[in-house]
Amino acid sequence: MLYVKNLYKSYQSGSKSYNVLKGIDLSVADEEFVAVMGPSGSGKSTLLNCISCYIPFEQGTITLGGQELKGLGENDLAKIRNEKLGFVFQDFMLLDGLTVRENILVPKIIQGKVDKKAERLADQLLELFGIEHIGEKYPADVSGGERQRTAVARSLINQPLLILADEPTGNLDSKSGRAVIEAFENARNKLGASVFMVTHDSFAASFCDRVILLKDGTVYDTLKAEPGSGEEKQRAFQDRLLDAIREMSSVKTR
Repeated sequence: MLYVKNLYKSYQSGSKSYNVLKGIDLSVADEEFVAVMGPSGSGKSTLLNCISCYIPFEQGTITLGGQELKGLGENDLAKIRNEKLGFVFQDFMLLDGLTVRENILVPKIIQGKVDKKAERLADQLLELFGIEHIGEKYPADVSGGERQRTAVARSLINQPLLILADEPTGNLDSKSGRAVIEAFENARNKLGASVFMVTHDSFAASFCDRVILLKDGTVYDTLKAEPGSGEEKQRAFQDRLLDAIREMSSVKTR
């Protein structure tokens, strides 16, 4: 569903050029929950910005739902961002003057398509993520975890091909972070959503189907969760992740 092939991205500073992404290859399948981890400066945020086409890249291809994104005009890209991609940010990015329910409907408001079908879906999302009781409250009146679950619901209102999540648990305590990850799991299991998440949080990543480790702009390793479910499986995957991260940190870059 998402295919990134041979992706290169560099930044220019004065006369110097700095390579940030160096031939990245990865994919996300339908209904898959994938995380990207790596140290600061490994290229995680740059990769996310390239996939969303907020920044250009020099070489490679990004294909979403069979459509190549490079070379599209700004109007076409804006349509893809609003209709085929959902976004969840670390800082929630909710509108303070709108209720929780209205925030969920913002992508439909932008499209001018707030019809009965959209209203019903918003109510279903409120119930699915356990925030129906705060639907008429404003962001300032609810907890951080509830705000982030609102952001996850908003990302799904257009039934996108892919949700891009940038450090979604970064500003949350462990209990709220767990609730947000469960919201992603519900989106995948009950709505067929695909999620691509950038995170520093090994606990959050341990709930994913796969975790891609980036180091110095390249894919260092990919870890796949064992089949099954439950806390024991999740803890075992987190242990494997932590071991792989320690090993990656100990390998010197040539």
